[in-house]
Amino acid sequence: MTFAHTLGFPRIGAQRELKFALEAYWAGDQDQAALLEVGRTLRQRHWQLQADAGLDAVTVGDFSYYDQVLDMSALLGVVPERFGPVTGQVDLDTYFRMARGRAPSGTPAAACTMTKWFDTNYHYLEPEVRADQTFSISTTALFDQVAEAQAAGHAAKPVILGPLTWLWLSKPAGGDNFDRLSLLDALLDTYAGILNRLAGQGAGWVQIDEPALVLDLPQEWRSAYERAYHRLKSAPVKILLATYFGALEDNVTLTCNLPVAGIHLDAVSAPHEVTQVVDWLPSHKVLSLGIVSGRNIWRTDLDRALQTLKAAQAKLGDRLWVAPSSSLLHVPVDLAQEAELDDELRSWLSFAVQKLDEVVLLKRALSASADAQTLAQLSSAAQAAEQRRQSPRLKVAEVRDRLAKLTALTSARAEPFSERRAAQQTVLPLPLFPTTTIGSFPQTQSIRQTRRDYRRGDLSQAEYERRIEAEIRDTVRAQEALGLDVLVHGEAERNDMVEYFGEQLDGFAFTRFGWVQSYGSRCVKPPVLFGDVQRPAPMTVRWAQYAAAQTDKPMKGMLTGPVTILNWSFVRDDQPRSDTALQLALALRDEVLDLEAAGIGIIQIDEAALREGLPLRRRHWQTYLDWAVGAFRLTVSGAASETQIHTHMCYSQFNDILGSIAHMDADVITIETSRSDLRLLEAFKAFEYPNDIGPGVYDIHSPNTPSVEQIIDLLEQASRVIPAQQLWVNPDCGLKTRRWEEVTPALEAMVSAAKVLRQRYAEQAPALGQTAKV
Repeated sequence: MTFAHTLGFPRIGAQRELKFALEAYWAGDQDQAALLEVGRTLRQRHWQLQADAGLDAVTVGDFSYYDQVLDMSALLGVVPERFGPVTGQVDLDTYFRMARGRAPSGTPAAACTMTKWFDTNYHYLEPEVRADQTFSISTTALFDQVAEAQAAGHAAKPVILGPLTWLWLSKPAGGDNFDRLSLLDALLDTYAGILNRLAGQGAGWVQIDEPALVLDLPQEWRSAYERAYHRLKSAPVKILLATYFGALEDNVTLTCNLPVAGIHLDAVSAPHEVTQVVDWLPSHKVLSLGIVSGRNIWRTDLDRALQTLKAAQAKLGDRLWVAPSSSLLHVPVDLAQEAELDDELRSWLSFAVQKLDEVVLLKRALSASADAQTLAQLSSAAQAAEQRRQSPRLKVAEVRDRLAKLTALTSARAEPFSERRAAQQTVLPLPLFPTTTIGSFPQTQSIRQTRRDYRRGDLSQAEYERRIEAEIRDTVRAQEALGLDVLVHGEAERNDMVEYFGEQLDGFAFTRFGWVQSYGSRCVKPPVLFGDVQRPAPMTVRWAQYAAAQTDKPMKGMLTGPVTILNWSFVRDDQPRSDTALQLALALRDEVLDLEAAGIGIIQIDEAALREGLPLRRRHWQTYLDWAVGAFRLTVSGAASETQIHTHMCYSQFNDILGSIAHMDADVITIETSRSDLRLLEAFKAFEYPNDIGPGVYDIHSPNTPSVEQIIDLLEQASRVIPAQQLWVNPDCGLKTRRWEEVTPALEAMVSAAKVLRQRYAEQAPALGQTAKV
């Protein structure tokens, strides 16, 4: 019989139970025992869902209190020295200090670097390793959870992050430069110990995730895979080596020939590789086909999936397993909660619970004698797929007409940056090291309650607008008191930087409980982008105008860019993503022109997700960058030279695409540097970035307050590779998730640092024959 399983399940809970438990623990409102109990309850519930669906094993080890990469680091005993010595076990508060910089106990320290997990919007904590790094099993969480699942009567399939992927994602601590592969032998000893311990618990199969195999790997890393798995093959368990998020390409032969009992292939991202892998797979190995998307929420085309599976089954027989393409971490938990969606749209969708059902339905359909219920379910799915294809809701003639006439629009600003900069300095006389924020200010309980009451109909529109105006006034006054140079309205009216715009654009639908974990306790609720996009009316002008009227200082209009809206939505899969991006760009272009006409002279268009959409293989990059950068340029192409266009990017590795970022031609780019040890700034030594840049000077994702000296030091380092005249001073991301008690002292330190540097520059400028604008 075909084996049905999943690579992982969402851990946050259908009602975000884990989020609220974590935040209560961090705030001191509940003890650790209560947090651990919530985790235990969620695990039991999720295992039971898998068992009830009919999976042949439940996945254990996919649950995490923050991040699965951090879990692996803790399991291996890899704790940076600044968090103190590890004696025996890595305790939960040390774990949280690594993630957040502080916890209910322990000395605060700089949090570990956070960046994007491959090409997803999930963030992981980068492991930090030393040349003399040692490894030892330092937590019992994985083994405890296996025992917990077994005690509940489940067949447990443990999952761990693979040694080569973990090592690939790591970075040398403290800027040391050494070959991380020199650590592999010692690392494998500890992995072998983990596998032996799992075998001792009765685990038959262990899933080892090696998504790095879908990347462009240097030859020495490819060779290391052979060395690693020859070392681990003696462990008394069967290894299912799982790859996902892309095609194996030049690593397909390597992967098929590794000494493991089975491999998992992402048949959604790499359908063209299925036949090749089926043909090449040694006769004793299992092939798990990820045929149900683990990353999008559209119902699986079961007829097409069955064609693929039956062809594989003809050669593999019972060696064929069926699964989602990746962990279901990247989709919401349960569509059954979405009673407010219309029936037609609901019939097109599938969340994590429903994807388990799809996997099991495909398994049953592969049986030689599928029962009547299975056949009826397959027929119903086929009807829904056809109805979606024919639905008039998908295509709007006016939008497609406008897209066809795009050649009439230029994708470039009217003048080059040097001329625009001069025009902007005339209308925006800003000091050296101008200070600003990224856009959002704390979303207080009062703000959230106001939006909630309005959405429920408990507040009139007039009262809602009065309250939002009051929040904006307070935010503007706070910024003036802090001495910031360019202000924002604070985004009190916005639930989310993508959802807010989707709610005002045609072609989007919204869930009530469609939450997906982004990092730690942070969840996002991506819109469902199902049809052609257009803007019925202005979206932000009313609030931007009101905010600008409250101050004599420059006010930024705040938009989310087309590629970020695209990458942070569940996007339709019936047309190229590039076409959808251009539809979004045209809608946002109209908004830029309306803001400009309303007197807003600075407009920030956030493209936080530009880098995460980059294909995992370098040879595919340029195609993506051409249309992604083109969409941004189209969005801003109508703006006058005097209008200063900003963009923001965060928590990704940008060094290798700086040329494309420069080609976006934003007047100012703000970008994360504080949490990545200034690694991004190193790229500017080789790449002369032409426009202005704000290297984020402190980490907003940590509750730690930066000192004036720390910010000065970062800016001085930045000024060694970027001319001071091009530098802006700002946090590294929006302040939505922080409290005012944290935001105020941090921004005070930031403004003070800028003033110190202005004074220093003023004192140095005469000796250099320059004029300082302070």
